Amino acid sequence: MNMLGKIVLVTGATRGIGKAIAKRLKDEGAELVVTGRDERLLDAWRDEGALAVAADVTDNRQVENLVETIMERHGRIDVVVNNAGVTQDGLLMRMSDDDWNKVIDTNLSGVFNICRATIRPMLKQREGRIVNISSVIGVIGNAGQTNYAASKAGVIGFSKALAKEVASRNILVNVVAPGYIDTEMTQALTEEQRQNILRMIPLGRTGQGEDVASVVHFLVSEQNRYITGQTIHCDGGLVI
Repeated sequence: MNMLGKIVLVTGATRGIGKAIAKRLKDEGAELVVTGRDERLLDAWRDEGALAVAADVTDNRQVENLVETIMERHGRIDVVVNNAGVTQDGLLMRMSDDDWNKVIDTNLSGVFNICRATIRPMLKQREGRIVNISSVIGVIGNAGQTNYAASKAGVIGFSKALAKEVASRNILVNVVAPGYIDTEMTQALTEEQRQNILRMIPLGRTGQGEDVASVVHFLVSEQNRYITGQTIHCDGGLVI
């Protein structure tokens, strides 16, 4: 188990891709810290022995409290996976300020808040791994998702800049951009929508949360010593 003893924070870990990532890293021996906003789902992680802290990544005070809790318990932070995200879809001409701000605040500003708070102990440790979860939508765009596309494209640019800032301290920062993954969100698609999506994917199928988790696991493990500032697409060939 090559994550044995590593202190790992995964945001948005109560469902979907985030849950799959957190489970994979815990199975590999990590000391897991998870966040989310649903106490019932966080209790399930507590039953698994994880440190589960309710936190809104858009709230700086809550993020600072989260990091203080981790440092009090473990004294270090080795890995951060920023997965927390929301959608609020709609055509731009009908999009409200709230719809725009909610998505940008969670998907992009949330990454900023978590990275700013966790980078401090990593700098002192002179070591760390950060993976920020973006989306293929941040690369190719999608009608009705200008807010989501902007937030996920922003995560890519943010991560490249941060990777350059912290490389000298042996902190690696990368991005994973999933395509269409079987989650609660994609399960809500109609059969017609699903078939249209499958026609765009060279592999002819959607992915699983475990597919994304495998990529994240490699990037945050000791097997990765020389990859930083990169965006890895996990999308069945959608963005070729």
